This record gives sequence, C-alpha cells and structure tokens, in this order.
Amino acid sequence: MRQIFKYLPFIAFLLLFAACAKNNSETNDKLVFRYNENAAVNSLDPAFAKIRPSIWVCNQLYNGFVQLDDSLNIKPDIAKSWTISPDGKTYTFLLRNDVRFHKSSLFGADSTRTVTAADFTYSLNRLLDEKVAAPGRWILQNVEGFKAVNDSVFQIQLTKTFPAFLGLLTMKYASVVPHEAFDKPGYDFRSAPIGTGPFQFKIWEENVKLVLRKNPLYYERDEKGVQLPYLEAVAITFLPDKQSGFLQFVQGKLDFVSGLDPSYKDEILTPKGELAPKYRNSVKMITGPYLNTEYMGFRLDGADKAVKDKRIRQALNYGFDRNKMILFLRNNMGTGATKGIIPNGLAGSGAKGYTFDAAKARELVAEYKKQTGDSNPKIQMSTTASYLDIAEYLQREWQKIGLNVEVDVNPPTTLTQSISTGKSAFFKATWIADYPDAENYLSLFYSKNFSPGGPNYTHFKNAEFDKLYEQAFLETDDKKRQELYKKMDELVMQEAPVIPLFYDKAARFTRNGVTGLGINPLNSLILKRVKK
Repeated sequence: MRQIFKYLPFIAFLLLFAACAKNNSETNDKLVFRYNENAAVNSLDPAFAKIRPSIWVCNQLYNGFVQLDDSLNIKPDIAKSWTISPDGKTYTFLLRNDVRFHKSSLFGADSTRTVTAADFTYSLNRLLDEKVAAPGRWILQNVEGFKAVNDSVFQIQLTKTFPAFLGLLTMKYASVVPHEAFDKPGYDFRSAPIGTGPFQFKIWEENVKLVLRKNPLYYERDEKGVQLPYLEAVAITFLPDKQSGFLQFVQGKLDFVSGLDPSYKDEILTPKGELAPKYRNSVKMITGPYLNTEYMGFRLDGADKAVKDKRIRQALNYGFDRNKMILFLRNNMGTGATKGIIPNGLAGSGAKGYTFDAAKARELVAEYKKQTGDSNPKIQMSTTASYLDIAEYLQREWQKIGLNVEVDVNPPTTLTQSISTGKSAFFKATWIADYPDAENYLSLFYSKNFSPGGPNYTHFKNAEFDKLYEQAFLETDDKKRQELYKKMDELVMQEAPVIPLFYDKAARFTRNGVTGLGINPLNSLILKRVKK
C-alpha cells in the first residue's frame, strides 16, 4: 500500500497530462477543416486550374483582380476599385498595396514581397505563353493588350466590348503569381505553389493527402477587423470511392461532403429531398441553385430525318413531366427546366419553355407521321450509364405519345467524342457555367461556334439569333443585355434544338459545428470564413 501512495503524485501528473493532451487535440481539431476528394488534383498552378478538384484548392491559395460573393456579385479582391471606359473596351484597376506573397526562400532575406501591377503583367503574359500551353489562356481571347501604368494601376484593353469580361477575371486562371518561382531553374511550381491566398501550401502527396496552412500575411479581415482565415489548416484526403468518403463523414472524420451520389443519396435524403431524420442532429444540409443545365441535344445537320423535323423535337419537349422526373429520380435535388436553357440564378433566365402537355405532343407526332408518311420514326438517344435511369424514364414517357426511342449507352469519353464529331444525332449533355454570365449558355447556339472547334454541338444556325447575340456584346446596359439574353433563349426554345431536362441544385453536407461555409451557384469552395 505504501508503494501505491509513493507513486500517486506521478499517476496524477500523467492523468493531468493526458487530459491536457486530449483538450489540445480537440482544440486543434476545431481549427482543421477536413474533406475528401474522390478525383485527383491535376495541378496547383492556377493557369492549369481547369477541373473542379484543382479549382477548389486554388481558391484557397490565390487571389486575382476581383472575386465573387455567394450571390455572384463581382467584388474587389487585389483590385480595390476599377473603372470601365464609356465604349466598354478599357478596364483600369487600382490595386491594393498590402497584399504579399506567401513566405518563401525565393524572396531572399525578407521571405516575401508586396504584389505590384508588374506581377499581373507577368502572370497574364504567362497565361498567353504558347510554351506554357495553359488551358486558361482563352479568358484573354478578347484582350488586345495590357500594361502596368505604375505599381498600383493596371490597365487592360479589349478588342471589342465584352460585358462578361469581369466575370472571366474572377476565374482562378487570372490569379497573380510571382516571377521568382519561374525564374529559378528546376523549381516545380505545379507541386510547390506560391500565391497570396488565405492558405499557403504545406504538403502534397499525390492521390494520398494535401495539406494547406493558414497564411499569417493574408490581407482580408472580417467585419469586426479580425484577420482571415479563422482556420489553421485544411486537410484533404483522396479516397476514390464516394461511398467510403461518405462513411468517413458519417463517422465524424470529415467535416464536409459535396453533392449527391447514387451510393448514398437514399441514405442521407428522404424521397422528397429532405435530410433523413437520423442525421438531423449531427449534420447540416445546405442547398442552392447550381449553374448547371442538364439537357438533350439534336444534331440538326446530321442524317437522322426525324430529329431534323421541328415537330418531333417539340413533341419530345412536351412529352414528359420534368418535375415528376426530378422528384422520383433525383430526390427533388434540382428543378424541372421549363424556362429555357439559362438556369435559375443567372440574370437573363426565365424564358418561356416547355411544360408537360401529352395531348399537344401526340398531336405534333400525328401531324409529322401524316405529312411525311414516316409511321415509325427511328430515334436513337445516346447517353452514359450515369443517366440511364433518366433515359429509360424518357423512353417510357415518349412511347406514350407515339414515339419509340432506342437508348444507346456509351462510356463518357466515347459519348463526348461522338457529340463533338456529330456521330450522335440525339444525345445527353451537360453545360456548367465557367463564369457568371448567361452568354455562357447562349454561346451553345451561335453559328460561329460550331463543334468541334466550338461549343455549338447541335449545329443550330439562325440569323435572328446570331444578330441578337452580336448585339448583346455591344450592349453595356445590364438590364437591356439581359432582355436580349431572354429573347435569344425563347427563340432557341421555339426552334427546339435541345430538350432542357433540369437545372441542377448544389448540395453540401457539413457537421453541425461548421459555420461560414455558404453555397453559391458555381459550387465554389471558399474556406476563409469557415469556423468549426
């Protein structure tokens, strides 16, 4: 007994140490935001931020001239203000003088330096450099030239008026990077990036883990003057199986899951799209419009006789209930696309589209069969396995209006190639906005954008549409331009080169203790205001 009493102080010390270690671990955990990425990050260089996983990481590492808020309003970033000339061709940016690059030995004894206008000259020239072969160079296709007027003033001259240009500059392609990283022989910027963002690079073990740490030099502060970000670190894992990632989230090992996958959508959601009762005390669901329109397209200059007839295309548009489709096949996570190709959340949306009208659809089909003598038109719909449930639903509904549609299932890469080269006469497609302007969607129908060189996969050609499209480029009044967008969308709906299916909905799931994440129609991940 005397021996036990002898060691009591030491045991008490160990217990106290363990308790403190546990408290520190819990405190540290609250400062680390964890999520899983099921797809690979291809690069941490913003000039190559083409795919969502890379864009999400680059959002934390870099800044540009301007940024978007969750309502897609353009807000200052490194440019604290800007002016646009009356002809809409000259943009002059006044830059902040308190933005510094992440600490690095590349900057010598000071380990950092302030961003100046010359850094934007370097960054944009690099984006245009054919040797770099950056996929983001297209954002400067309407740029005639640019220059640093002095350290804090930068000017860009366009070849023509392009009202969506500021929206393009919110993309990560337009981020500022330091020339020192590219001047040093052998420096691998792709995997050891230096930016100005709220987080800085720490570790990247490809397809295993990626860690970012808080940038102590970051310039932004919240409404109370507290420096952003609130978190100390971001930790990303790379489990390729979405169900495994979801299981880790349910176990509390991850803070965030984005989107729905068939492997777990019925587990976490009710049939009406509400959070399942068993998760309501531990999980928070955030939803909002997503600038993604799912649609079917017709190749109008192909050999398929039936789909070249407008009556058949209109009949297919009238011949199914979009809202019923979303309710039963997507747990209500989306909105039936009854108002054109431009999705909810973008100015210029709201055109008169198609609603379910079986009688009208049957009438159009009967008229086509009578006038052409084609009593059993052959229509083949090309899709992928991911959308087979929707394709089979449409097939059944269209059979009821007198049209037999075959379903042809292809691997995604094969379908993409077939659409681009015109081998698919009737195909399932998706269009996700690159930047927050409805012109993004209307470019699908401009005759000078024919695929394979452009995004007009239907080869729709209409002189009135082209005239309105070109007119919109010259219109600097936002309201007037949005009216032109709406007119164009309605014209497309009348001619029916596409069948808009549904406007997607972004869904995010977080642990209950996570705040400040928000959601936006581009489904961007911004972590600088997140708290746990």
